[in-house]
Amino acid sequence: MWSADVLILIALVFLLAGFVKGVVGFGLPTVALALLAATLEVKAAIALLVVPALATNIWQALIGNALISLLRRLWSFLLPASIVIWFGAGVLARSDAGLITGLLGLLLCAYGAAALAKLRIPEPGPREPWLSPAVGAVNGLITGLTGTFVVPSVIYLQALKLPRDALIQAMGLTYMVSSLMLGVALGGHDLLSAELGLVSALSLAPALLGMAMGQALRKRLPEARFRQVFLAAVVLLGLYLVLRQLF
Repeated sequence: MWSADVLILIALVFLLAGFVKGVVGFGLPTVALALLAATLEVKAAIALLVVPALATNIWQALIGNALISLLRRLWSFLLPASIVIWFGAGVLARSDAGLITGLLGLLLCAYGAAALAKLRIPEPGPREPWLSPAVGAVNGLITGLTGTFVVPSVIYLQALKLPRDALIQAMGLTYMVSSLMLGVALGGHDLLSAELGLVSALSLAPALLGMAMGQALRKRLPEARFRQVFLAAVVLLGLYLVLRQLF
């Protein structure tokens, strides 16, 4: 499986995914997972994501003035998400790879289309105490099953009406916790072998290089237009994954 061609492909995927995150501030797991699932077996693609996703979100999660207040507010979202990831990964271990690939494609289409349409849901308000655990559990199940952290967490976190910097930190916190627990769950269900773990760790280097390149070019690129192109590409990749399984 780990031929030179495959390793070069993985490095290029994480280089591109890191570049996207460097420009728009998010998107590394989404880009990497979509491209890897289109070229490799989906369970291996999910496992390869763990180290780069965790490492590139630690800074975003922990650096900022809102960490303590976010933990106080989001613990009831993060805790169920972390627990249910284990059960989602258990289902993944027993599921057909083609079915998981198709489901991932549907989720990517939904995420990209919702972001392009700037879909927003009402602020939870008094429903937040019970809605946060429910959304967290759904997010954990989807993460364990497909490796994607963004559905429905992004839309829900946006609905909380956090200040911009706090929202970015909340997303980093969600992705950091989710990727850490995903790694634990995949290892517990024999989906993260030593070889996959090593390749995932090595993939961090091109991901960080891509982030540095993206950050260096951020001011020279029209960020809003780049974001639209990125989301449209996510929709097309998701559609490709679905159609590949159907036909």
